[in-house]
Amino acid sequence: MSAGPLATALFAAGPIPSLAIDEGDYVREANPASETLFNLSRHMLVGRRIDDLIGPGPTGAPVAAPYAAYDQVLTLPGGRRVVADVTAAPLAIEAGWRVLTVHPRSAGPIGARRDGGQRSATAAAAMLAHEIKNPLSAIRGAAQLLDRADEATASLTRLIRDEVDRIARLIDRMEGFTDSRPLVRSPQNIHAILAHARDVAEQGFAGAVRIREYYDPSLPPVLGDRDALVQVFVNLIKNAVEALDGRDGEIALTTGYRSGLTKRTSADAPQALPIEVCVIDDGPGAPDDIADHLFDPFVTSKRSGSGLGLALVDKLIADHGGVVEFVREGNPPKTVVRMLLPRVGARA
Repeated sequence: MSAGPLATALFAAGPIPSLAIDEGDYVREANPASETLFNLSRHMLVGRRIDDLIGPGPTGAPVAAPYAAYDQVLTLPGGRRVVADVTAAPLAIEAGWRVLTVHPRSAGPIGARRDGGQRSATAAAAMLAHEIKNPLSAIRGAAQLLDRADEATASLTRLIRDEVDRIARLIDRMEGFTDSRPLVRSPQNIHAILAHARDVAEQGFAGAVRIREYYDPSLPPVLGDRDALVQVFVNLIKNAVEALDGRDGEIALTTGYRSGLTKRTSADAPQALPIEVCVIDDGPGAPDDIADHLFDPFVTSKRSGSGLGLALVDKLIADHGGVVEFVREGNPPKTVVRMLLPRVGARA
């Protein structure tokens, strides 16, 4: 394609995933934003049919005039599905060629779409924690006195104490969710944190589950709070164990370096998020009706669940300046919780 240096530079610098498609529906050029979206290098993108990258969709529309298709469900390489707006415009310098742009609904504001609900739920949780904990202490104290006074009712008073303790544990989790104090972040070895979380899991709830590790040993230190990250990974491993529900499956912990993705807020400079950590399980995945709301507080498919575990993960990762997403990908499909975190000293 005979494009001048300025046009080439503008195409490469664009923040929106953009592909140059020829008359045969093959990719002839891809910008860095496309590499981030598809998790493939430019070398791997160029020469592939567009249908192989986004699945069957609006790409067969006439190319003589610009067009747009909204709310398209695209199937990316590896089976990952995203909802996106797709636009195309003809390239006048090459007959039959067009530029295709993909605007994922989850790109950029992964996690941001949950901010409003999270803020209101945080306020509600703080209020409930404050209002409920004091009467719980009084109820438990009264049950202890009854237990000592009347052995005939001991089993009933023990039941009262056990249920009060269970509610208190839930309140403790809510208080953790409402903690708004800034994290004290410092350079951390992400693999040491994952190893500790795995040890905690294997000594308790994950003793009968195979946990595999697929790590990139060359990763730089992550900028994080050790205790908060341990809590994140213990929660996610526990969630994965519960998702297996006794099935013969395994959990995989993976790390990798993913250049190109940044997160920008109104108050901060762009923050590069190159450290990728995934917790993957062979379970059946979340029901379709709640899959898009798993990180919302009090949303759960478990009969005994509180719906705060993944909401707390989302909060802690956001407190690190990172992002987290839930996807089903692969063949056969697996559940992937993917986190992207900042490295030490990295700015976009």
